[in-house]
Amino acid sequence: MLLIYGNDQTWKALEAEGMETVYDVHRAVLAETRASGEFVAADGLTLDNARVVQIRNDAPAVTDGPFTEAKEVLAGYYLLDCTLERATELAGRLVEAKYSPIEVRALTQPFEE
Repeated sequence: MLLIYGNDQTWKALEAEGMETVYDVHRAVLAETRASGEFVAADGLTLDNARVVQIRNDAPAVTDGPFTEAKEVLAGYYLLDCTLERATELAGRLVEAKYSPIEVRALTQPFEE
């Protein structure tokens, strides 16, 4: 999974690059991974109505916003079926990687029902 992070500085830098250029890179990665059979899912994430839920004193504590202790927020993801090396290569091609981190993570084994 590629986890794409960003913050206000990231968004400003991407806008300066030209959002159509950013979208072109994403369209190319989507087309390439779909054609190769590596694509599973991808989407951007909105900040609208985002919340953080954490149990405190045995009760859920809910705060507005997607913000945890990080300076960046999770802005989107790609779920791919590929090697670690391939995922790392694709993450490095995303324009956002110049401005904010992109985590490359493996999924755990699915839970048994």
